[in-house]
Amino acid sequence: MSQPHTQETTYTDELLADRSVHRRYSDGRQEWRSRGSRGEVRWRDDRGDAGTDEPLGRDLVKRTFDNGRVLYGREGGYGRTLWSNGVLTVNRTSLGGRMGTVLAAVAGGALVGAVLAPPAFLSPDEEEELRREAEAQVGGAGGGEGGEGGEDAGYGDWGDAGGAEDDFG
Repeated sequence: MSQPHTQETTYTDELLADRSVHRRYSDGRQEWRSRGSRGEVRWRDDRGDAGTDEPLGRDLVKRTFDNGRVLYGREGGYGRTLWSNGVLTVNRTSLGGRMGTVLAAVAGGALVGAVLAPPAFLSPDEEEELRREAEAQVGGAGGGEGGEGGEDAGYGDWGDAGGAEDDFG
C-alpha cells in the first residue's frame, strides 16, 4: 500500500578522502556518514542528532537515533526513500535520483510510481527475520551489489550493502 508523503527533501553526497560521506539536504541540514563493518551506516548531523542506519531486507532501512527513537524507511527506486514519518528523501547525487526527479516532474510521479509505505513498527523477531533474509541475499548474490541495476552512487564499496544503492536515503 502506498502512502502519500508529507514532505520531500533532496540531498547530495560528497565522498571524502577518509571514505566517509558528507550529505547535504535541501532543508539546510548536513550529515556525516561512515560505513560500519556489517553494512550499517553511522551518522551525525549538524543539529546534534546522531545514530545508525541499518539495512533490513531488500528495501527496508531502520534508522535508530542515539536517543532511542526509531524510524523505518522503504527504498522506492530512483534514489527515493519514504520514511515512516512521511518524509520522502530523494538522492540527487546518483543518476537514478536525478532521473526520478525528472520523471516525477514530467509525469507528476506516475511513471516513477508510488513508494510503498514503510512499517511504523517492527517487532524484534520481525527485524531479525529481515536481517537473516538480507544476509542470505548478499551471500547468494555473489557480492550483494543491489539497488537500481547495481548502481552504487559512486561510492565504490559504499554500494554493496545488499540493496541500499543510495546508502539509506
